[in-house]
Amino acid sequence: METMPFSGWPIEAVEFYEGLRADNSKVYWQDHRDVYERCVRGPMERLLSELADEFGPGKIFRPYRDVRFSADKSPYKTNCAAQIGRGYVSFDADELFAGGGLYMPDTTTLQRYRAAVDNERSGARLAEIVAELRGSGYEIMAHDVLKTAPRGYPKDHPRIDLLRHKGIAMMKKWPVGPWLGTATAKKRVVSALRAGAPLDEWLTRYVD
Repeated sequence: METMPFSGWPIEAVEFYEGLRADNSKVYWQDHRDVYERCVRGPMERLLSELADEFGPGKIFRPYRDVRFSADKSPYKTNCAAQIGRGYVSFDADELFAGGGLYMPDTTTLQRYRAAVDNERSGARLAEIVAELRGSGYEIMAHDVLKTAPRGYPKDHPRIDLLRHKGIAMMKKWPVGPWLGTATAKKRVVSALRAGAPLDEWLTRYVD
């Protein structure tokens, strides 16, 4: 059977998450499960399938929250998110989000990242990549950013801003609008993932 092409997320997908925000309950989820499957998960699966050849296999994250150690016991995530290669795609009732990079590294990986930033050759290349991304409207981020230099590095390091980042990621967000239900959604995701390619290559070469 031929698979339908990805053509964005319909308005029902946005309405589903608006409703889930208002009533994050098992009753709401069960009553609207078919909308989630058809209008939320289905389009995401088609998008990942179409992007796999260029960016690698994709995986949709579970819609259930891990509430074991959280004061918020709401059972469901209010966004649909997926990983594709080193990239990340997510949408909710407010926005579409796409980006990639090294968001939450373990201790050993973080040490390699900092060593690569400190190195004159690899560090200078990362600074160039970051400047290009910011110039193109992308946000540079990390799971956490130190207020001062990490231990063992001088506070006047030429790339101190990058050293203070506990990882390095890029992203762009687009407010939800009629375009979300069209091919524009795919174009924006692709543009973000392609823009992140130099960062991915840098991480593969110097950090992985």
